[in-house]
Amino acid sequence: MTEFVSKNFDQLTTNELFQIYRLRVTVFVVEQVCAYQEVDDLDLTAQHVVRFDEARRLNAYARIMDEGSQVRIGRVVVAPFARKQGLGRKLVAAAIATAQQDYPQAQQIVIQAQAYLQEFYASFGFKPVSEVYLDTGIPHLDMVLPIQ
Repeated sequence: MTEFVSKNFDQLTTNELFQIYRLRVTVFVVEQVCAYQEVDDLDLTAQHVVRFDEARRLNAYARIMDEGSQVRIGRVVVAPFARKQGLGRKLVAAAIATAQQDYPQAQQIVIQAQAYLQEFYASFGFKPVSEVYLDTGIPHLDMVLPIQ
């Protein structure tokens, strides 16, 4: 599968879930040197946007959480072996499209963006709504994309 698909927790196979957790820990804990509880209860209710290559390796992932009048996109990650191929842009576009399709009541999409990615997210229409702050020692800022 080389297209993005969205699955709820119960639709994920054990292999898919293993690959999701391995990628997230590899990047967000090991690569970024952040010790925190990466796997959390939000995974149980989130929509998981995934893309596997022809060899069934996970190469891009994000999760979407319904918060009523808004939807949160988080854990946006491209596998190290799949970087520099434009997958980050395709992943965010797929996550936005999934959020709009699956949660039509939402009036906005929110993200906690790493500060160095502010211009990247702004290219999708996200606007900063906070000052830069540290989260697990990494500069972040809150951004919002109005969708209605």
